[in-house]
Amino acid sequence: MKKLAFAALVMFGAASTVHAAGNAAAGQGKTAACAGCHGATGSATTAPTYPKLAGQHASYIAQQLADFKSGTRQDPIMMGMAGALSEEDMADIGAYFATQEKSVGSADAEAVAAGKKIYEAGDKAKGVSACMACHGPSGAGNPGAKFPALSGQNAAYTEKTLKDFRNGARANDPNSMMRDIAARMSDKDIAAVAAYINALK
Repeated sequence: MKKLAFAALVMFGAASTVHAAGNAAAGQGKTAACAGCHGATGSATTAPTYPKLAGQHASYIAQQLADFKSGTRQDPIMMGMAGALSEEDMADIGAYFATQEKSVGSADAEAVAAGKKIYEAGDKAKGVSACMACHGPSGAGNPGAKFPALSGQNAAYTEKTLKDFRNGARANDPNSMMRDIAARMSDKDIAAVAAYINALK
């Protein structure tokens, strides 16, 4: 139970470590290939199945790119994109997207209310911890711990991510933290949390 309480909703865990500080100006010139799915500024407003990168922690973005490159995180498109990137490239790309303004969506009020309960208090009966334990009340995350910012994230992407953790398709979460949490969540729980996160400011 302590493990679950600590885990909360670590949406995009990290398996290896990238420390380099990036240069946002240099990163802008390295993101042309990212724009097709994530948008020029990382807003991903026209492709809701892809994650928004705008306003995400630079260290988190760099870490995910490193995980794609190493194969720790599996995705054929992203593994191809990350394969040629150096650690400096990853840090620069992360720094650029971190400086961009994030956007917040909207969702059905009933789903948002149900998701808010899980996000803020968890579900004791199921052993699901409160998401905000790791990601904060406003979804700002924790860059030092590489717990990503969640506020405003596309609901379709969040749903897919939680289901991937639940079925083991994604496994780059430290100590199976997200897999343990997602395994206890129903499709309805996941949809509700995704709706709340999408509208979270």
